[in-house]
Amino acid sequence: MRSSLITLLALVAAALAQNEPFHPQFHFTPEKNWMNDPNGMVFYEGEWHLFYQYNPAGNTWGHMSWGHAVSRDLVRWEHLPLALAEENDVMIFSGSAIVDWKNTSGFGQDGQPSLVAIYTAHHTKKPLQNQHIAYSNDRGRTWTKFSGNPVLDVKMADFRDPKVFWHEPTSRWVMTVALAKESKVHFYASPDLKQWKYVGEFGGVGATGGLWECPDLFQLPIESNEIVNPKSEIINRRWVLIVNINPGGPAGGSGCQYFVGEFDGVRFKADHTATLWADHGADFYAGVSWSDVPKADGRRVWLGWMSNWQYAEKVPTHPWRSAMSIPRELTLRRTSDGLRLVQQPVAEMLKLRSAAAARKFPGGTFAAASEWLKEQRDLPPLLDVELTLTGLTARSAFTLQLHTGPEEATTLVFDGARARLAVDRTRSGKTDFHAKFAARHEAPIRVADGRVALRLLLDTSSLEVFVQNGETALTELIFPTAGPRRLSLTNSGETTRVDGIIIHAIR
Repeated sequence: MRSSLITLLALVAAALAQNEPFHPQFHFTPEKNWMNDPNGMVFYEGEWHLFYQYNPAGNTWGHMSWGHAVSRDLVRWEHLPLALAEENDVMIFSGSAIVDWKNTSGFGQDGQPSLVAIYTAHHTKKPLQNQHIAYSNDRGRTWTKFSGNPVLDVKMADFRDPKVFWHEPTSRWVMTVALAKESKVHFYASPDLKQWKYVGEFGGVGATGGLWECPDLFQLPIESNEIVNPKSEIINRRWVLIVNINPGGPAGGSGCQYFVGEFDGVRFKADHTATLWADHGADFYAGVSWSDVPKADGRRVWLGWMSNWQYAEKVPTHPWRSAMSIPRELTLRRTSDGLRLVQQPVAEMLKLRSAAAARKFPGGTFAAASEWLKEQRDLPPLLDVELTLTGLTARSAFTLQLHTGPEEATTLVFDGARARLAVDRTRSGKTDFHAKFAARHEAPIRVADGRVALRLLLDTSSLEVFVQNGETALTELIFPTAGPRRLSLTNSGETTRVDGIIIHAIR
């Protein structure tokens, strides 16, 4: 009986793969219909909650509500019923969720804290967005909208995406909310999540050529606990303000920028005014982090919507549309240019590596590495690849290609003279669904001691590239022909050494 069931499941999986060739295998996606921004991300009682902008009626944008899923390991996700539904001419736009440990809202029951969602109510019959709350006393399975909504209303049409957290030094809740068309975020404070007072704002710097959306504000550890200010005590954490922007991203369309600085509960003071991008690829937007991760874990984990508003409604998938990036752990790293955001795939991703032995090149000349890759044919469609090159100079240049068909490849190009890495998806597979999809996107990278380390995560319809142990990221959708994969490595500049290549199959 068991063998028959396994055979049946295999047949079902094969049928799904044939009918949905681009369906992600290790990225979260809805079972069907449209999804965009991640929302309400909160950890509670062993579960990572992921809410998301969802259209229960179709696979293009509309009827915005909150879909819901949970995971115990950030890898396997359980779909749950719709959490917050559009009703009474009000769509449920983006927002956040927290655990009200101190029961400041009074929503808790039987000595247990409630989960509280804070979201933007988008009124469809008048130009108005204001902030509402809802609560749950059954681990997020059902939600009650607060009878006293809205809890914050400044009579604006583009005032949205509240991210709320408990600010311990001032013993109150802080909300960061976007004034989308003014390139600003405002900060509000509350003792109980119901009454909010304006306390400060930030804006007018960085990238301002589009709508500011989906802000986030949190502290991050600095790698190696370095001294930030020699005149003060050792400070090993700094504040990071996330501001997503559309359009105006580094690859065109939507993008995610960040600022590093100080926050005192009222004002955010940035260390810089230059634009810093969390991801230089085309397909990372609305990046937002989980709240209430236990101190025993200690990580700041986030993910983003893996698409771009330029073409999101046109990507060739059905009956679902859109996926999330993999969850990533965030830290800060000190560089010669200042503190920079570092993001690495969460450690839980390692459990997806196949138990079968990885294919390994132990190190050697560039020519030897190139020849070794030629022998690695028929690679599986899901890959986790690590590659390190050393001896790079301003005269170095190399190309790494992911071949998915006779005339089909996604190409990574390193330019030592400009210290940049580009991802070219013009021949990556199906690209004709939108004029702006087939393109080349590049990122500046810091080449330390002539060394470049790459990690590539390949799913059925995406490629995530992490450079220099997470210092630079490029996230790209691709829609290649199904079948085995192949990698090739060529050098058009000064000879370098390949310290190692490891190719893991992903289960």
